Amino acid sequence: MLLDRGHAGGQPGAGAEAREQVCIFFVLLLQQVVKKTCFRGQPSVFFFFYPPEKGDFLALDLGGTNFRVLLVKVSDNGKQKVEMENQIYAIPEELMRGSGSELFDHIAECLANFLEKLGIKNQKLPLGFTFSFPCQQTKLDESILVSWTKGFKSHGVEGRDVVSLLRKAIKKRGDFDIDIVAVINDTVGTMMTCGYDDHHCEIGLIVGTGTNACYMEEMRHLELVEGDEGRMCVNMEWGAFGDDGALDDLRTDFDREIDAGSLNPGKQLFEKMISGMYMGELVRLILVKMAKEDLVFKGHTTPDLLTTGHFQTSFVSAIENDKSEGLVSAEKVLRGLGLDPSGEDCVATQRVCQVVSTRAAHLCAATLVSVLRQIRDNKAAERLRTTIGVDVEQFLCVLAQMVRRLVPDCDVRFLRSEDGSGKGAAMVTAVAYRLATQHAERQRVLDALRLSREQLLEVKRRMGDEINRGLAKESHDQATVKMLPTYVRSTPDGTEHGDFLALDLGGTNFRVLLVRVRGGKRRSVEMHNKIYAIPQEAMQGTGEELFDHIVHCIADFLEYMGMKGASLPLGFTFSFPCHQNKLDQGILLKWTKGFKATGCEGEDVVSLLKDAIHRREFDLDVVAVVNDTVGTMMTCGYEDPLCEVGLIVGTGTNACYMEEMQNVELVEGDEGRMCVNMEWGAFGDHGELDDFSTEFDRAVDDCATNPGKQRYEKMISGMYLGEIVRNVLLEFTAKGLLFRGKLSERLKTRGIFETKFLSQIESDRLALRQVRSILQHLGLTSSTCDDSILVKEVCSVVARRAAQLCGAGLAAVVDKIRQNRNLSELKITVGVDGTLYKLHPHFSSIMHETVRDLAPQCEVTFLQSEDGSGKGAALITAVACRIRDAGQR
Repeated sequence: MLLDRGHAGGQPGAGAEAREQVCIFFVLLLQQVVKKTCFRGQPSVFFFFYPPEKGDFLALDLGGTNFRVLLVKVSDNGKQKVEMENQIYAIPEELMRGSGSELFDHIAECLANFLEKLGIKNQKLPLGFTFSFPCQQTKLDESILVSWTKGFKSHGVEGRDVVSLLRKAIKKRGDFDIDIVAVINDTVGTMMTCGYDDHHCEIGLIVGTGTNACYMEEMRHLELVEGDEGRMCVNMEWGAFGDDGALDDLRTDFDREIDAGSLNPGKQLFEKMISGMYMGELVRLILVKMAKEDLVFKGHTTPDLLTTGHFQTSFVSAIENDKSEGLVSAEKVLRGLGLDPSGEDCVATQRVCQVVSTRAAHLCAATLVSVLRQIRDNKAAERLRTTIGVDVEQFLCVLAQMVRRLVPDCDVRFLRSEDGSGKGAAMVTAVAYRLATQHAERQRVLDALRLSREQLLEVKRRMGDEINRGLAKESHDQATVKMLPTYVRSTPDGTEHGDFLALDLGGTNFRVLLVRVRGGKRRSVEMHNKIYAIPQEAMQGTGEELFDHIVHCIADFLEYMGMKGASLPLGFTFSFPCHQNKLDQGILLKWTKGFKATGCEGEDVVSLLKDAIHRREFDLDVVAVVNDTVGTMMTCGYEDPLCEVGLIVGTGTNACYMEEMQNVELVEGDEGRMCVNMEWGAFGDHGELDDFSTEFDRAVDDCATNPGKQRYEKMISGMYLGEIVRNVLLEFTAKGLLFRGKLSERLKTRGIFETKFLSQIESDRLALRQVRSILQHLGLTSSTCDDSILVKEVCSVVARRAAQLCGAGLAAVVDKIRQNRNLSELKITVGVDGTLYKLHPHFSSIMHETVRDLAPQCEVTFLQSEDGSGKGAALITAVACRIRDAGQR
């Protein structure tokens, strides 16, 4: 049965139910479509021509026996203007069915001819390629031909990238060059052209020789494409709707006869019911059947009427007109087929043309309605306002009327495309070219933050030089890496035992710990601790008041543990800059972190603590003062005897390792080893890193509380990475490469982009919409999916450089240890602590990879420290007691 046997403008009859059935079937098709996208472009690229596109672009429009080459000039003088020049070239039939390489050679030859005619053959212009055949796309400038249609059979093309084939043909000629930026099909070109004039346009429709549609689908529904933010144009290839039998109960004997006689039986069944290639043939088959049943032409047929293809679709358009011109056209066409029609024959023929055309229009409308419902549901809109860009050769009025009848809750505008496929390809190219230019500029900026292997090897070499300068007595004062002796002479050997106190002071809170170390086969470390606050008046008062408060807390802890009056060895983790002359002495160089207690700077903090203990009239044996890096090494050394390096990468960064005594020239004696506190954060303070430093590093340093100091730390540690990222984002925004050139006030604020954001943004589990929520927290409420992707890339580049620089420094350390011991290969463990190392999703793996690459003769194991600063101080004390006890025997 043909849908709606009434005339084109009549009320829908029984066909209404069939149209709704088509809608239902088409929903199933849409569910498949959103999982199989064929066009991959920039999300929402169609909606935002920002900044205004301008320039000269080439377009190549290939979709039938003729193809066009166009030069499209886009100018911007307050209002965008598009001018076009084009030339049509024929494709000989032998090339359509011959060798694919010969086909593309012919296209390249025609391109050369066009460029030469316009005198632009020496210019390298961007080109957009409209290729209107079923393709699978994985990126904007790559399109794999799935299958030829429209009579093309050129061999060696199916399953291959048509852009590569065209590039190869152009390169073979060698007399011109172009930049193929984008490949699209004509439906997308139609949508893009109309979208240029009406930004509500989000659907493209073509019904000509063939038929197809495209629309903007939510990224979250496209399972074949990464990302879930924004939208992407989906090329539906809807002509194949029904190939799975979904339309079988709507197809007629005439449809089946057309399909059986086609070049591709069983394929493109929907297209065969509505497109121009088949509509005339459908009318011819109906007229033949009617003639055979003696309903028209007095039962007579002619050879022309019986010949496939002789009733052209253009005849249908002329005849279906309700006015008298339609009947005149019918008589003329029928006589051209050798018939002698009566007036009734002409009326009947007109009626058949109207029914066939109306059915096609209504089927097309039903499927369009499903697309409109999909978009409306995606937007959760009660009423959808949208525009459909159309390139429809006939039945547009009937189509529009039926769409509006089927979806009264949608305000739909139909905008006819003028030269859609050519101009549209040029507009896609214009947008893509602008985006490519912006991408190149962004990468140029980011490349300054990317380090080559050669650069990392140079960092390693320079770190090695500074290590040697810091160890040597003569050059120590000028060295940036100070290599401070810690007087820790040994790592744990497992025989340590006893109860030890540890005091961990490094901020406004401090901890007192009781650490019970058990040696032998069942060795273990048991810890108890209590946290105490340091009042502001103690931090800013006198040294006596501060240390009296600390000792008061120690006494409270011992009473809390039921050990009042006990005399225990104590290890003191004191995380402020100190100079040590022995294990139990630390001269405070300068307070940091808000402390300003008077009478402490330049004094031995162990002596200040002992004086406070004596004032309290109880006894403790302060055995060692250490920093947190050494504590980390000792903690891990208890678990793994091969651990001889400590590393902290958190708010700040530092490292320590066991150096041969003969190389530690600041300390007398050359037997055995001593742990050296490198204080490597100051590496680069004399310009060693200037050629690796960027404008963003210099901006961070200039605004820091210690400009010119701790340059290595400022390129690596958590305190500064977020600020580096913020400065890159400011640069990109100022250049219009990010956030559409609009800066939020919050992003201008120093320190607002916290380093924890890097860890969150780089998390593999974090969806782009969650990245956007972080950007919204920074006042960037209108950020796009593309902005989120770029921010993620900036975070990745900055964090990767930090991990690589840290790895290069560590490679210098482990190679130094290997060379000290004259080993061809070294097996060693590094104890690590710090929030950046522990919490960033990729920092540790990149650092490990860098060490392996730059120190290939060292087999390095990384052991994460738990509670290094407290436990480590106790273990250092335990080791010192073991060594002291052994010396007394």
